[in-house]
Amino acid sequence: MTDYSDEERRIVAYLSESVSRGERYFRAKNIAKQLGLSAKQVGVRLPKLAEKTDEVDIEKWGRAKSTTWKVTPS
Repeated sequence: MTDYSDEERRIVAYLSESVSRGERYFRAKNIAKQLGLSAKQVGVRLPKLAEKTDEVDIEKWGRAKSTTWKVTPS
């Protein structure tokens, strides 16, 4: 995780811990609330992390009022 920003490291660590028992679904605002970040800070980083992280698999799952992200262990 050397090429990650501090926020990206925190998001990946949180997601890795959260999905240790299997897949889960998240919204950026819920992740942000747990990490003390804004929903925008998280929402901007999730698509980038989906492409570059090997720790978890992040997939854009659905869109209603806000995007839902499916996260599974790698």
